Amino acid sequence: MPRRNREAEFMRAALTEAQRGVGLTSPNPAVGAVLVIDNRIVARGHHRRAGAPHAEMECLARFGRALPGKATLYVTLEPCSTTGRTPPCANALVEAGLKRLVVGALDPNPKHSGRGIDWLKKQGVNVRAGVLSEECEKLNPSYNKWIRTKLPFVIAKCGMSLDGRLAAPSRESQWLTSPRSRKHAQTLRARVDAILVGAQTVRSDNPRLTVRGKRGARQPWRVVLSTSGKLPRNAKIFRDRFADRTLVYGKTRLSELLRELGSREITSVLIEGGGEILGQALDEQLIDQVQIYLAPVFTGGPTVAFAGAGARSTQEAPHLADIEYEKIGEDICVSGNPIYARASAE
Repeated sequence: MPRRNREAEFMRAALTEAQRGVGLTSPNPAVGAVLVIDNRIVARGHHRRAGAPHAEMECLARFGRALPGKATLYVTLEPCSTTGRTPPCANALVEAGLKRLVVGALDPNPKHSGRGIDWLKKQGVNVRAGVLSEECEKLNPSYNKWIRTKLPFVIAKCGMSLDGRLAAPSRESQWLTSPRSRKHAQTLRARVDAILVGAQTVRSDNPRLTVRGKRGARQPWRVVLSTSGKLPRNAKIFRDRFADRTLVYGKTRLSELLRELGSREITSVLIEGGGEILGQALDEQLIDQVQIYLAPVFTGGPTVAFAGAGARSTQEAPHLADIEYEKIGEDICVSGNPIYARASAE
C-alpha cells in the first residue's frame, strides 16, 4: 500500500480513538493517537477528560517501554507546546525519544497554531502535518469556535410538526416526535456543555433536561433564560440531583448570555426551546448548527418553532450547508449549518 494511503489509514484509527472522548473533554478538544511500528498499530490512546493525560501521553504510557527509532506516532491534533492543566506534550515526546510524528490538524488557537510542530522540528523530530486535516478539524467544532472567540458553539434542536409548530393546540401531549427520535436526541445532549431553554418551556413542559441512556456521559449545565425570573420552584430542574448544575438568567440579551457562558468555559450550548428563544437566536445569527426532528403531523398549534422576525427576503434568509437527512421511524431528522447574510447579487 502506498505510504500516503497508509498514513490516512492510521490517522483514521486515531480519529476513531478520538471519538471515544467526544463530549467528555471540554473545555479541551477530543484527541486520539496511535503508535505504529512496522506498519502495525502497537498502542492507542485518547484524551479522556480535562486534566487527564493527553492522547499522546496515554498512547505512549500504554506502549509502556522505550520507543524504537522506527516508531511513528499519529495524533489528530498538534501536540500542545505550553503548560495548561498538564505539562506540554511536545517536550514530553522529545524526552520519550520520538523520531517521527504525523499530525492531523493544527492547534486552532492563533497564539499556538504551528508552534508545537515548529519546536519539534527544531528538536530533530520528523513531522508531517495535514493528514486528513479536514476530518480532524471537524471533530471539534465547539472547541475550535470557543478557543478563537470565547463564545460557545450553538446548536438549535427541536421537534416540530409539518406546519412548523412545537406543540398541539390541546396540549394532550408534550411530544410530537416519536420515542425513537427522542432517544436519538440524547446523543446530542451527551455532546454539549449546556442545555438552554426559556422560562415558558419550564412552566409548560417541566422538562428534566438530563442525559439518559448514555453510559458515562456528563450531565450538561441547565440554563434557563427568564425575563421575569418567576419560575415554579417545584420544577424538576430545581429538585433533582443535578439541581446545582442549573443556572437562571434574568433580563439578559441572548448574545450576552452566550458570552457569559463562554467565560465559564462552556464551549457548546444546545438550545431546546421555546419558539421565541429559537427565533431570537436565528434572527441574531447566533446558531451554528440545527438539528430538527420533523414529525409527520399537522397540528395548527399556537407555538411556532422559530418565532422570530424572520428574513426580509428569501435571498437574505439563512440557508443550510452540510445538510444531512436521516429517517428515524416515521420522523425525519434534518441537520446542517446555517449560512447567514447571503450576497444579494447571487
